[in-house]
Amino acid sequence: MVKGRSSPWFLILFALIFLLPVYSFPGLSRKFSFNGLILSVGFDNYAVIFDAGSTGSRVHVFRFDQDLNLLRQRFRASCHGMTTPGLSSYADDPKAAADSLRPLLQKAEAAVPKQLNFKTPLRLGVCTSLLIFSRNSSPFLDIKVRELFKKESTLEYKAEWVSILEGSEEGAYLWVAINYLLGILGKKYSSTVGVIDLGGGSVQMAYAIAKESAANAPVAKDAYVLEKNIVGRTYYVYSHSYLNYGLKAARAQSLKLSGSHGNPCVTNGYKGTYKYSGVIYNVSAPLSGTSLWRCRALTGEVLDAPCPYRNCSFDGVWNGGGGDGRKNLYVALFFYDTAVGASIIKQNVQSVKVSPIVYWNAAKVACRANVETIKSIFPQIDKRDVPFLCMDLGYEYRLLVHGFGIDRLEEMTMLKQVEYKGSLVEAAWPFGCAIEVLSSPSA
Repeated sequence: MVKGRSSPWFLILFALIFLLPVYSFPGLSRKFSFNGLILSVGFDNYAVIFDAGSTGSRVHVFRFDQDLNLLRQRFRASCHGMTTPGLSSYADDPKAAADSLRPLLQKAEAAVPKQLNFKTPLRLGVCTSLLIFSRNSSPFLDIKVRELFKKESTLEYKAEWVSILEGSEEGAYLWVAINYLLGILGKKYSSTVGVIDLGGGSVQMAYAIAKESAANAPVAKDAYVLEKNIVGRTYYVYSHSYLNYGLKAARAQSLKLSGSHGNPCVTNGYKGTYKYSGVIYNVSAPLSGTSLWRCRALTGEVLDAPCPYRNCSFDGVWNGGGGDGRKNLYVALFFYDTAVGASIIKQNVQSVKVSPIVYWNAAKVACRANVETIKSIFPQIDKRDVPFLCMDLGYEYRLLVHGFGIDRLEEMTMLKQVEYKGSLVEAAWPFGCAIEVLSSPSA
């Protein structure tokens, strides 16, 4: 052995420690543990998720480190873009629908370091709000979108990653997103929180249940329980989407039931029309005026349906049986928006503890208002919601208490965004989808 000659391993270690920090490579993660002389140098993980909705298509580019910690992407938790109109505007032209996604695809690819394109999953989900459209045109749309992704993208792509997003999947992905952002994902199921997401066309409920409860779940056309293997733990997530029970769909159901004699849930003095899913409804209060109690009875008709199961919610649906995974509930979307419009919360509040009773108490006031006074009583209300505030508040109260069986005084968390490591992050299904795809063994 020649004295004074450095061992090869020492030279390599020296170069890694002192030279790597000098250079910056896009998407590069570095970890150094000098005490144990362990170095871990790896690239970040990205996921590109398309959300194809009725009003527009969005793309989200999420960036995580090697331990699946969300990282900032250009000063945001996600780099995202949107294009309008939505895919439903191209019902007769699937190629044009696919072409409308091209600018978003180009924007997404530009946000991912080129050397990571081959390992960055690219997924597109068509939401439940487009089910009518997708039934007629989905096969053709899927083909054209797959052609676009295959020919023009260098991201990791599989044909099955372009699909209709079933309502149960949408709810389960939201469950993943919220529990991740709260720092709960990876813990036992009894520590997780449940979620209720009120959209325009549908409402979703999702929460984790015990393995034994999952094994005894009723057999249905759409599976009630989804098995999720995420961050090293298996969860059994009860998830169901109630199509046509979203806020805007519920308005249409109520107006249809009341017919041409006026609707007791409509704000006094209003006369106009309401269009939903291509159908136009006349909107006015009856001659006797708006009535909270008659509105309550009408809303009960919207939610009422026979149920063959021991544990039921509404519309004849099994409710998952309850349990520890449901004891802490988070509610989102129109629950939040209606609360802002009814001055239950201030617009800049991102999350707050409330009970269902606050919707009922606000409904008592809203149902006594008229079109001349309602804006002064509820200064935060959107003018488009003026005819329906009494209806919306009554429906959301009945949905929570009589639909989902939540005690009227039970505290739940109303959510807009979640604060995660100093950034506000929108908890939505694309984020949960990104977590799942990067958690899978093949990712």
